[in-house]
Amino acid sequence: MRNCDLVIVGGGPAGLAAAIAAKEKGIDDILIIERDERLGGILNQCIHNGFGLHTFQEELTGPEYAHRFICQVQKLGIPYLTGTMVLDISPRKVVMMMNRTDGIVQVQAKAIVLAMGCRERPRGALNIPGYRPMGIYSAGTAQRLVNIEGFLPGKEVVILGSGDIGLIMARRMTLEGARVKVVAELMPYSGGLKRNIVQCLDDFGIPLKLRHTVVDIKGKQQLEGVILAEVDEKGKPIPGTEEEYVCDTLLLSCGLIPENELSRAMGICMNPITNGPVVDESLESNLPGVFACGNVLHVHDLVDYVSEEAKCAGENAAAYLRGELKEREEQAIKIEPQDGVRYTVPATIEPKRMRDKVKIRFRVGNVYRNCYISVYLGEKRIIHRKKQIVTPGEMEEVIIEKAKLEEFCNIDKIIVALETM
Repeated sequence: MRNCDLVIVGGGPAGLAAAIAAKEKGIDDILIIERDERLGGILNQCIHNGFGLHTFQEELTGPEYAHRFICQVQKLGIPYLTGTMVLDISPRKVVMMMNRTDGIVQVQAKAIVLAMGCRERPRGALNIPGYRPMGIYSAGTAQRLVNIEGFLPGKEVVILGSGDIGLIMARRMTLEGARVKVVAELMPYSGGLKRNIVQCLDDFGIPLKLRHTVVDIKGKQQLEGVILAEVDEKGKPIPGTEEEYVCDTLLLSCGLIPENELSRAMGICMNPITNGPVVDESLESNLPGVFACGNVLHVHDLVDYVSEEAKCAGENAAAYLRGELKEREEQAIKIEPQDGVRYTVPATIEPKRMRDKVKIRFRVGNVYRNCYISVYLGEKRIIHRKKQIVTPGEMEEVIIEKAKLEEFCNIDKIIVALETM
C-alpha cells in the first residue's frame, strides 16, 4: 500500500486539467491514472479541428489540444501511470489498480478526482431487431479505426443517431471516399451542435431524417442493408413508412453514458438523468474528498467546458487537502430544474462554502424558441435572459453570485427554468 495526497482517475482532458490546477494550488503529491497507453483520452482520435476556441482563443485539433495539457503536466513534474486500470475504489478512498509492470497495487488517497469520461451507448441498449452481421460499429469505434488504425470500415454507410460523433464521422467517412447515404434520428431534433450539422451534413449534401429509426437489418454474415421507418410521437414505427437502404456499414451514434461503475461501487449518490454523481458547488460528491468533473459528471458539448470544470474540481480538491474547504452543513440550498430544464450541475449550493460565483450548467429537454432562461431565489427572480433558441444538444449556463445569495438567507431552493414570457 502506498500513500498519495491526490489521485486523479483518468488522463483525458478533465484529468489533466484537474491535475494542473491542483499542482498550481500547491499540491505536490499527485498521481494521474490512465488506462490507455498514453495521456489525452478520446482527444487522441479526434483529428478534426474546432477545439480550444474558449481555452486558447485559437482553433486546434483534438491531439493538439491534449498535447498542450500533457506538456503542462510534464513541465510541472506531475506523476502519471498509463496502461493502468483502476479496479476498485473503496469509500475510504483506497484505490486498487493494475498494470503489467507492477501487478495489483493499492493506493491510499486523501482526495480523489473522478475523471473517467464516458462511453457510447451500445447496440444492445437500442433494441434494434435483426441479425448481428459484420459491418455494425459505434461511431467512436469507427472514428478510431479510421483516424488511428488506418482502416475504412465500409463504403456504403448509414448512420443512426445525430450525436456529434456521428455527425463528424459522416464528414470523415465522406472525405475518405465512402458514401454516407443518410443520417437517421429518432428524436424530432438533432442531438449534436448546430455547427456540426452545417459543416458535416449540409456542406456535403448528406440528408438528415428526423423522427426515423432502424426497424430491421438485412444480412446474416455481412450487413447488406437496413430498413428505416418514420416514428410517431411515442417513438413507435409508423406502418407504411419503411424505406430500404443498401449499405455495408451502419454506424451507431445514439448517445453517451458516463463511466460510473467505480463511482456507484464506492457509494456515490448518482443523478438518474445525467447518470453522473450528484455534486455540490465545489463539485464534491456525497463522499467527502471525492470530486467529479468532465463527462463522468455529465456529458459536455465542448471540451473547453470540460477543462474549465476540471480546473474548478482540481482547485477545490487542493482546498480540501489544505483544510480550506469548509465542512458541509445539513441545510444546503437545492437547485431545482423546472419547465424544460432537465438537470443542473451542481445540484446544491452552500453559500458559506462557495466562491464569489458559481456557474450552473444545464441542458433542456426539447427545442425551445424565443424563450427566457430564468433563475429564482425563493419567489424573487434574479435572472431573466432571452434566448432565440435552446436545444438539447447544447449546454446552457447561468452564474449565481455569493453576494446575491446572502441577501436571501432563508431560501431552501433555487429554481432554474425556461419561460415564454
